[in-house]
Amino acid sequence: MNDKITVIGSGMMGGAVIKSLAKGGYGGKMTAVDIVLERLKEFEPLGVKTSTDNKKAASDADIVFIIVKPGDVAKVLAEIKEEIKGKLLISVAATAPLSFLKKHAADAKIVRIMPNLGALVQAAYTAYCCESNVSVQEKEKVKTLLNTMGICEEIDEKYMDAITAVSGSGPGYLSIIIEAMTYAGLKVGLPRNIALNCAAQTFMGTGKLIVDLHEDPAKIKDMTTTPGGTTIEAIYQIEQSQIRPAMIRAIEEATKKSQAIREKLKLE
Repeated sequence: MNDKITVIGSGMMGGAVIKSLAKGGYGGKMTAVDIVLERLKEFEPLGVKTSTDNKKAASDADIVFIIVKPGDVAKVLAEIKEEIKGKLLISVAATAPLSFLKKHAADAKIVRIMPNLGALVQAAYTAYCCESNVSVQEKEKVKTLLNTMGICEEIDEKYMDAITAVSGSGPGYLSIIIEAMTYAGLKVGLPRNIALNCAAQTFMGTGKLIVDLHEDPAKIKDMTTTPGGTTIEAIYQIEQSQIRPAMIRAIEEATKKSQAIREKLKLE
């Protein structure tokens, strides 16, 4: 696959997509576009072309990623709508639904995706949904690109707000837990670097047990728990903290917030 890709919006998430494709050995030419010149310099060592001209970069591309704030989507699409006719448009604009994107880019082949920062290390979970005019072959292209960033899964669009809350925002929640485990390690005498590496690697390994070996989280918990042992003592303390309902409430509120942002910005 060697389609020319343009990424409009090269901030945190846009940069993650560009770097992930480059690290994954994507063979086509890539162009990073942003209004902040300083931000673009980091992509040049990767062999990525840079530009501040949305229209020119979109015109030269076969596939266009749009990774801008939800409130800026309509403006950017109005600028490039002629240049993206008949092309794959992959939107990473949180909360902006396919219907809104189609209204502003009627002649593009639109795909809506929700990755997370794990893309920086080829470990993202990316959900995606497609407009009806996206062909089977085009879907395969999308899957190939998204699998470069980690794993991907096609979903019904009605789940996107929940995906945003669970996965898109997920690294923020899990960082709190890793940080808490690190502080706990410090409290029981571990050096800081050892405590942090231990907590982070344990998180990553547990995730791989679930994703790669299809282990159930409850089974993993049981596998590490022995009568009268350290794990059951720790689990008892954790359950006393009500962490489960706290996490459920957090994700419910994040889902509602995603819906509220769409309504506030009139992204319908």
